[in-house]
Amino acid sequence: MFREFKRPQKLMGNAFEITVVNDDEKTAQQHIDAAIEEIRRIEKLLTTFSEESQTNLINQNAGIQPVKVDCEVFELIERSLRISHITDGYFDISYGGIDKSFWNFDREMKQLPDPELIKDHLKLVNYQNIILNRDNQTVFLKEKGMRIGFGGIGKGYAAEMAKRLLQKRGVASGIVNASGDLTTWGNQADGKPWTIGIADPENAKQPFSYMNITDMAIATSGNYEKFVVINGKKYSHTINPKTGMPVSGVKSVTIFCPNAEIADAMATPVSIMGIDSALNMVNQINHLECIIIDDQDKIYSSQNINLK
Repeated sequence: MFREFKRPQKLMGNAFEITVVNDDEKTAQQHIDAAIEEIRRIEKLLTTFSEESQTNLINQNAGIQPVKVDCEVFELIERSLRISHITDGYFDISYGGIDKSFWNFDREMKQLPDPELIKDHLKLVNYQNIILNRDNQTVFLKEKGMRIGFGGIGKGYAAEMAKRLLQKRGVASGIVNASGDLTTWGNQADGKPWTIGIADPENAKQPFSYMNITDMAIATSGNYEKFVVINGKKYSHTINPKTGMPVSGVKSVTIFCPNAEIADAMATPVSIMGIDSALNMVNQINHLECIIIDDQDKIYSSQNINLK
């Protein structure tokens, strides 16, 4: 008798939940253990909170020298740069210099940071200054003070890798949910497709639409969970890497794509670049779809989405 076994777990600073469909509890729990270990392994590689991580070594050597990294890290950076190219720099892993120092979305924030200071730091944000050498497998940040971070792609990458590991272990159906960015494969224990709710920005507990999906990843970027209000205007926690300022105008973006890493990485640029440009870009990319809700609750969707 097949059943769904779920386990919530805090990983990468986020609430993950791993679900596997199996007929045996002990086997299911072993699979979940293995997936959690895989996510922890990736967290160690990518975190900026540990001095030893490869990300930090790259950052410490900015403007000094190239750093040799694992093949996995090298390729993740290579893919990140490709996404920067496609999104015209609205996705940029070198935003690390402006992220934490100016914006602290803990509702204590009472005023916007000094635009001049931001401008100064923005000079360091430029994915084109991340120099890769494939032969030596090295990463070099051209400017002193540059920093990279995987906040926009790391969760999706970890979810994708955990899914692949579970599939290799013979798990035919499951979900890896990285606090709302999730990837699904196979079907529920009763053989029906997985059903997911698209959150309503006004009421995160109440989905405004349901979709049946399988072999699909979904990522959501919304300002309804983390934001500050300054002088009556709402600023979301998503920062535009080109201006250093938070985004306003879009309440939430949901991305659908077979790959969790790409879904995660695309959620941010789609919420920043302006609705027309975003839809235009998504409509040109195969197997990528999106739903955008603006501040007036108007719903936009890419061409292959039929909302019930």
